[in-house]
Amino acid sequence: FSVLQEGLRSALLFLLLLHGVDSFYVPGVAPINFHRNDPVEIKAVKLTSSRTQLPYEYYSLPFCQPTKITYKAENLGEVLRGDRIVNTPFQVSMNVEKKCEVLCNFPNKPVALTVEQSKLIAERIREDYYVHLIADNLPVATRLEFYSNREEEEKKKEKDVQFEHGYRLGFMDGNKFYLHNHLSFILYYHREDVEENQEPTYRVVRFEVIPQSIKLEDLKADEKSMCTLPEATGSAPQEIDPSRENQLLFTYSVRWEESDIKWASRWDTYLTMSDVQIHWFSIINSVVVVFFLSGILSMIIIRTLRKDIANYNKEDDIEDTMEESGWKLVHGDVFRPPQYPMVLSSLLGSGIQLFCMILIVIFVAMLGMLSPSSRGALMTTACFLFMFMGVFGGFFAGRLYRTLKGHRWKKGAFCTATLYPGVVFGICFVLNCFIWGKHSSGAVPFPTMVALLCMWFGISLPLVYLGYYFGFRKQPYDNPVRTNQIPRQIPEQRWYMNKFVGILMAGILPFGAMFIELFFIFSAIWENQFYYLFGFLFLVFIILVVSCSQISIVMVYFQLCAEDYRWWWRTFLVSGGSAFYVLIYAVFYFVNKLDIVEFIPSLLYFGYTALMVLSFWLLTGTIGFYAAYMFVRKIYAAVKID
Repeated sequence: FSVLQEGLRSALLFLLLLHGVDSFYVPGVAPINFHRNDPVEIKAVKLTSSRTQLPYEYYSLPFCQPTKITYKAENLGEVLRGDRIVNTPFQVSMNVEKKCEVLCNFPNKPVALTVEQSKLIAERIREDYYVHLIADNLPVATRLEFYSNREEEEKKKEKDVQFEHGYRLGFMDGNKFYLHNHLSFILYYHREDVEENQEPTYRVVRFEVIPQSIKLEDLKADEKSMCTLPEATGSAPQEIDPSRENQLLFTYSVRWEESDIKWASRWDTYLTMSDVQIHWFSIINSVVVVFFLSGILSMIIIRTLRKDIANYNKEDDIEDTMEESGWKLVHGDVFRPPQYPMVLSSLLGSGIQLFCMILIVIFVAMLGMLSPSSRGALMTTACFLFMFMGVFGGFFAGRLYRTLKGHRWKKGAFCTATLYPGVVFGICFVLNCFIWGKHSSGAVPFPTMVALLCMWFGISLPLVYLGYYFGFRKQPYDNPVRTNQIPRQIPEQRWYMNKFVGILMAGILPFGAMFIELFFIFSAIWENQFYYLFGFLFLVFIILVVSCSQISIVMVYFQLCAEDYRWWWRTFLVSGGSAFYVLIYAVFYFVNKLDIVEFIPSLLYFGYTALMVLSFWLLTGTIGFYAAYMFVRKIYAAVKID
């Protein structure tokens, strides 16, 4: 018991260290110092909606355009996310306030929207689209204030503040559509320490917006493009009637406020999560469960195995024990190569590739090097790492294929390099065609697709071949017992030894250890939230590896005790059982949390979910397979075979 306490204490210490890592921040970009009156460029990223899951670029709607539109060169991750960063006509200068200014067109000549454009804007408002802008690489946020469920006296004093990413394009009231045509920007700056005679320098540390809808008649504008905002009570919102042409003005105002927030912690407002407690609770819960399980499993397995091995190794009554049933009886068949060894080794190779990629990505992100401020870095890193990890995938696949008496190594290497990536590419290509049809910026452009294919066949494929060649040439895994010429007959199995029952039983524990984290990951992917809790994720990943290995060992032990030696494929399938629960959870999330009704968004959701489930199955199946393989070799090495 004291050992358990000691273990828990060290685990908690580790958790606290990780928590420190969580809040530690390595800036993705160098800070920019501004002097008073320096231009602060405001760029647009995209329009997003959690109802349609289709991002659009900013100028897909008839917003005011600058004289020359320039798009920022983007990295792979940004392109895959659907970001199209572009300049806007907003004129903002450091520490210079603007009361109200018309954005484009003169006051006497308002923006005229055609019927088509009005229809499009009304449709985007109905679909609940948000507009995402950035100033000095900081995303715009809308402040939401609400009273928390505190005591009545405190209510008057204290409001809870949360931030929403981007701002709503507009709102609906009954069947009428209203567009947010006036933006009040509130930018916060931090004054940097400079020497006495130098001009003060400032850094942007927060970017907020208050969107408003103000009718054309209520915006009193003069010839100099200045305007006066009406009193809050008496103004009517700007309606967009989709059945006719509409006239309106786009206006904005700028307010600067000084802030104590340092540049290095300016992202904290975007990343403050209200439910860190839930994470701690779930992690500690999972750790305790896994500790207990490890203890129970090790006791059962070690005690039973010791007894088994002692019995089997008794020379005198060997004949009696041979009459009994047990895992020793299948020693002559346990290492008999399975059906389709090439496919099995290829899938396991891809699993190793995924495992290495995920481990490195989570670890690097945990150290704060893939913070949300460097947009798309996580995705770019993951893509490149997967390509380069082909060496390890190929090596493990080649060695296993050799162990399973395979001979056609070139075909095996090609299968490893193309089987899983080919399925992923195929599904993504089909989904991409649908996104193209919708003219969404989420569609991967053709040049990027060609670049990805070049990476696959130019980097990943040769590396897999290289790894496979060395793995195939290396000494195969040494199996401690010889395989008989004639396969043994397998007795009839009980109902609970069925594959599907095994999958259901084996999947519960690993899924239970990680499903709270899954909720946050799903929110990040489907509801445009930032995900940054990589310290927690790293812990969850470790717990997942441990629980998958344990479950896999138990399942293979039961199977061998039932004298069924066909464990190769079965272990791989059963260990990946938690992927089945992830699929069920994804369906639950779709029905309960998302407001998706149309066909294409639903197709995208389930298409990407299928990819996640497939990858997760490969990952957990591989972990379980290698744990079981080591276990089987260990126990048969401990038994004296005549």
